[in-house]
Amino acid sequence: MGRHEQREQVFKLLFRVEFNSPEDMPEQTKLFIEDNEEVTYQKDADYIEDRFGKIQEKLPDVDKYINDNTEGWDTTRMGKVELTVLRLAVYEIVFDKEIPNSVAINEAVEIAKKYGQETSGGFVNAILAKIAKLSD
Repeated sequence: MGRHEQREQVFKLLFRVEFNSPEDMPEQTKLFIEDNEEVTYQKDADYIEDRFGKIQEKLPDVDKYINDNTEGWDTTRMGKVELTVLRLAVYEIVFDKEIPNSVAINEAVEIAKKYGQETSGGFVNAILAKIAKLSD
């Protein structure tokens, strides 16, 4: 599984945060990995779980970055797909210096286009471009 596919799996797992309590997420993570036919190798499962855990740990900080850099929007008003994509990409831009900002933004826009609405890609791109400028 390549980085793009791993990132997409992290997105899918992170999406569950909106529908489950923090206490339920360890069980949700286990079920996600066990029931996921796309995750066939243990190294991929380990990467997805590790990445998800790191993002989940930083969610309050990530959400603050999102809320501080949007006008007329906040994390409570955004669509779940857009919010999840933003959370993943903001984590990569702000907290993971191994991933270039351009890669994080491009991947986020692609995931937003695939799973979101027609305008999701542009919405995500605009917010991430602003956050990326601040983190340089």
